[in-house]
Amino acid sequence: MMQNQLPVMIKTRRIKKERLDVEYPLVEGLENKSAQQYINSVLMSLVNSLIEQTDYYQNPITEVTGRYYIRTNNRGILSISIEVYWFSGGAHGMTVLKSVTFDVTTGRLYRLQDLFKERSKYVNRLTEIIKRQIKERDIPVIVDFTSIKPDQDFYIENRSLVIYFQLYELAPYAYGFPTFKISTQEIEDILREHIL
Repeated sequence: MMQNQLPVMIKTRRIKKERLDVEYPLVEGLENKSAQQYINSVLMSLVNSLIEQTDYYQNPITEVTGRYYIRTNNRGILSISIEVYWFSGGAHGMTVLKSVTFDVTTGRLYRLQDLFKERSKYVNRLTEIIKRQIKERDIPVIVDFTSIKPDQDFYIENRSLVIYFQLYELAPYAYGFPTFKISTQEIEDILREHIL
């Protein structure tokens, strides 16, 4: 992976229908056209799957909005989060946040385990860091947090690994998405090179 790679060009696209307004990113200008096509197909399929989770197609009163956040776009890494909110009546709506991280040179989609050396026990290590942060930050958990999942939601931002949980997965709704920023220094001994 080239360390001096320029940021990728990203255009905002929009799906707009009655009761539905979702913005999502489209990658342009990559030298590797098959990587570009793959990245865009993953992003599109993620957006479609998030919209399907909202019951928009089944419930005629559901209103859906969505937007995206570019978390990292440099050094050959593109990390993007897509957030979709929907309201179908009741006390409050619901929001889902999902992220994808790519190597823009090859189009490779990184899973959490891909960031770490083989047999590194990354789940245990990240779990301990998160347990410590829960205590230090006094996060009001609604479940007894024992461990992250091997494929826990994450994104890369400011050369840090950010692990996050969905609404109600760890903390009350009012707390939002519990996020845990883990600096590369804290985990560099188990990280694969050149990703973070």
